Amino acid sequence: MEEKNENQINIELSEEIAEGIYSNLAIITHSSSEFVIDFIRMMPGVPKAKVKSRIVLTPEHAKRLLGALEDNVNKFEMVNGVIKERSGHEPELPFNFGGPTAQA
Repeated sequence: MEEKNENQINIELSEEIAEGIYSNLAIITHSSSEFVIDFIRMMPGVPKAKVKSRIVLTPEHAKRLLGALEDNVNKFEMVNGVIKERSGHEPELPFNFGGPTAQA
């Protein structure tokens, strides 16, 4: 007898979204009711960059995302080795974890 999972959802992924958007900078801000993550692509020698995608999350979902990222990074490093954060040669890009008035 096949058991049906009541919590299972069907997720659809369009071709356009499946291509993804490259980002090499994320700015995270929050209010009392939501977290906002802006994904940005910085290009060498270009002083201006545009937000390519914005994700708005509840605090509960932000915490779940944090846990899921931690779990996936740990699994990745077990197979591929420790991820190096910086070699010291690239310019430091800001990762802003401040509140609503945070600046890059």
